[in-house]
Amino acid sequence: MELSVTQENFTKALGNVGRVASSKAGLPILSNILLRTDGNRLLVAATNLEIASTHLIGAKIAKPGSITIPARLVTEFVASLPKGTVDLSVKDNHLHISSGSYSSVINGVAADEFPELPTIDESSSVQYSISTSDFKQAVAQTIITASSDSTRPVLTGVYWHSFEGSLYLAATDGYRLAERRLVETKSDVAAIIPASTLQEVLRTLTDDITEVDVLFDETQVRFRVGESEITSRLIDGNFPPYRQLIPDTSETSVTIDTQEFVRVTKIAGLFARQSGGSVTLTADGDKGELSIHSIASELGENTSSAPAEVTAGGQVTLNSRYLSEALSVIDGDKVTFRFSGKLAACVLTAVADDVNYKHVIMPLKS
Repeated sequence: MELSVTQENFTKALGNVGRVASSKAGLPILSNILLRTDGNRLLVAATNLEIASTHLIGAKIAKPGSITIPARLVTEFVASLPKGTVDLSVKDNHLHISSGSYSSVINGVAADEFPELPTIDESSSVQYSISTSDFKQAVAQTIITASSDSTRPVLTGVYWHSFEGSLYLAATDGYRLAERRLVETKSDVAAIIPASTLQEVLRTLTDDITEVDVLFDETQVRFRVGESEITSRLIDGNFPPYRQLIPDTSETSVTIDTQEFVRVTKIAGLFARQSGGSVTLTADGDKGELSIHSIASELGENTSSAPAEVTAGGQVTLNSRYLSEALSVIDGDKVTFRFSGKLAACVLTAVADDVNYKHVIMPLKS
């Protein structure tokens, strides 16, 4: 193999795929990055057997070929080079890299030892093109409620599914739940995508990318982001029937300025650190306000209030971190917060004609 690439493009490609390379024991080859010529481009790829990441860059190819090299070393070395042309050549499983007055030799491993990269039959796959802004927002709004408990794998992902003509994303950890309607669809899809995969896609997105292409087959999902592709296994299993957990109506409804709600929640949270984040919210219809009370047994206590439109008063105790995280991803100047007594699920939504995001938090037993 013999070719030339620009330092900027090579650095970007190595940075994108290098995060996927695994240094875990078992298969040492997984800590390597694959370099392989592809027509007049260079394919840069890595996999940990759960996720595969590939990136194509333009190259001036004198001799086709392939090799795998240690991910961390080559990524840090190329990133340290000055901008300009980087020349690569392979001799006896050694990669020679030179750029201006810099040159090095990196010991590699033959590419045929690298795991086969996953493929998806595009003709039979379910495909969506989603604007980058919608994709980022929908993933951010749902991924925060995915579980980190590996004993229930189906809850560690985000459930992408069709329902009544729309594509929805949903995630829950058993204490809270988020659902986001994304786009209209005529296809049937039901797939649980690992949260780690979606985080990798978010990290790959750059300002110049306007759309994300998503392709599903029976067991895999592929995200096409500019010149990068991220392919992941889906989580096997059935997502719980979560819609029955979202109450259609509630006894108490509070409409409040989002930033005011964020502020009083943050202040109450400072005093709630010692009590497991527990804060008590009281809606007062007569005063037209929502107040949040928190106690730190050794430090003191706090009550913060904000004006609100209240229909029927009530009180409920929540985890302040869950509430803060929910408010951080709700897009709108005003938010509706509704609940029924101290034990039923609480629902947060933006005040909008068309509500496409619902965030549910289960109360704490006060």
